[in-house]
Amino acid sequence: MADDLALLRHWDEQPHVVAADPNDDWGWETELQRRPDWRELLIAEVDEGEGWRPLGFIQIIDPAREDGHYWGDVPADLRAIDIWIGEAADLGRGFGTEMMRQALARCFAADGVAAVLIDPLASNTRAHAFYQRLGFRFVERRWFGDDDCHVYRLDRGDWSRQGV
Repeated sequence: MADDLALLRHWDEQPHVVAADPNDDWGWETELQRRPDWRELLIAEVDEGEGWRPLGFIQIIDPAREDGHYWGDVPADLRAIDIWIGEAADLGRGFGTEMMRQALARCFAADGVAAVLIDPLASNTRAHAFYQRLGFRFVERRWFGDDDCHVYRLDRGDWSRQGV
């Protein structure tokens, strides 16, 4: 993952990524060196016939164990996902849906995981519709630092019933 530093910095500067996450500094130089057992950092790739191309980023965390306590006091049976598509030209092509399907399958592969949380900005209505199509349900409007967010939750039962 450390080899992806330049790519992640580039994606972090794209207008659509900044618009979705305007107040967070991921601190890639430091974070890519850390290997906490409560987090996975993943680069999604797409095969376009001429080899694999990096497409986007996914972070899956155990929010009860995350050392910054971003989610506060939450049960131990949850996961939380951050996801973005790196280049604007790849938006609206179904890649995000497939990335989320694979991330959710990865989360729910652990028997003890009851639900997955996400927190798009309150102003990001496209993200709200996207997550709702995947079966996520609105939980609450909440401030995370300077970010006004909507918290959504997908329970294991809802995920397994719809075959996401």
